[in-house]
Amino acid sequence: MSTRAAPWIAWSLWTITLALTALSALLVVLSLSHPNATVFEWWFGNTLVVIDATVGAIVASRRPENAVGWLLCLSGVAVGASTFVSQYAIYALLARPDTLPAGEAAAWIASWSLPFIIGLQVSYLILFPTGRLPSRRWRPAVWLIVVVLVAGTITSAFASDAYMGSLGPIRNPLAIDGFSEVNKAVSFTMFPLLYVIAAASLFVRLRYARGVERQQLKWLAYAAAGFAVGVILVVLSETMGAPAWFDRTANAFFLVTSEGIIVAIGVAILRYRLYDIDRLINRTLVYGTLTATLALVYFGGVTATQALFRTLTGQERLPQLVVVASTLVIAALFTPLRRRIQSFIDRRFFRSKYDAAKTLAVFSLRLREETDLDSLVDEVLGVVRETMQPEHASLWLRPHGANAKEDVPG
Repeated sequence: MSTRAAPWIAWSLWTITLALTALSALLVVLSLSHPNATVFEWWFGNTLVVIDATVGAIVASRRPENAVGWLLCLSGVAVGASTFVSQYAIYALLARPDTLPAGEAAAWIASWSLPFIIGLQVSYLILFPTGRLPSRRWRPAVWLIVVVLVAGTITSAFASDAYMGSLGPIRNPLAIDGFSEVNKAVSFTMFPLLYVIAAASLFVRLRYARGVERQQLKWLAYAAAGFAVGVILVVLSETMGAPAWFDRTANAFFLVTSEGIIVAIGVAILRYRLYDIDRLINRTLVYGTLTATLALVYFGGVTATQALFRTLTGQERLPQLVVVASTLVIAALFTPLRRRIQSFIDRRFFRSKYDAAKTLAVFSLRLREETDLDSLVDEVLGVVRETMQPEHASLWLRPHGANAKEDVPG
């Protein structure tokens, strides 16, 4: 594809996604005024697909040779179209019956759209970050994706519950008896298998990756870790009967982290501040551990104090002074605890960089006292070898207008 055509096609796909999403939101607003109508269950989360399309358009226009950007663009169009036809069917069949044409046709299209969306998502994960498969051995995985996509599309197209029941009382107009059970078997067994295959391909890449590709995979791994936390919070919210505020927070965190994966893919492929990922991981580990530790100390201290206060006085409510004192203790612990956690994480997870920083600090002190030129050259080259670990190191000096060169192997 030419460099001129790529941006035009990519941003055209983005425009289509934006238009479909806007029309879907308009139909949702119109449907809310009709009590008999339901709302497409996944419409709000699907509106965030504009982020997918935006990242895909940027990547495809700047890296047209990378298939990941184009798959993100197509995924945006697919999700946008799925949301639109789903809400259109709801509006045409429930909110305002017989006012808009092709309501049943829209419901049927919505029925088989999910397998296609999943196929696109799995494809760009397998091809990340190079736009190619990890090796030729992964070609059977591509054929498996195609087979599952075809099987899922066919069974969904003739299953009775349209779009896995997300269209409310609307049923598939072309439903055939027996296909619903087959569709559930494919959906709950083969679709998770595809995501497992995609994760396995990323682990294989990470195992053998070096340099830039390894940093790119770190970005995706970092975002995936946040997404995993979001999934855990949602599961806890649904299984433990959490309060409403926790449920809203968990769902919001889930949506943000799910789109964080897409943003991480864009950052990795475009290589924008690529090597900042190590610092980002470091800070996340430090402040995440610090927050959890301080929260445990605070709530543990308050709980223990409350139990002691209840035993001594028989009262349930703690004095305000105790709460203020606990807050001051947490504030006093913040800085020393952060330093200790930072030191531990640097030694445990970032050992090479931690040793390099210590070596440079010691060298800077010795540099002030060194006066012999030959010793200084040996010191500089030694520090470079130890901290940077290059294959070859050279040092050029120019004393009194002449060139002098020291050259040692790395």
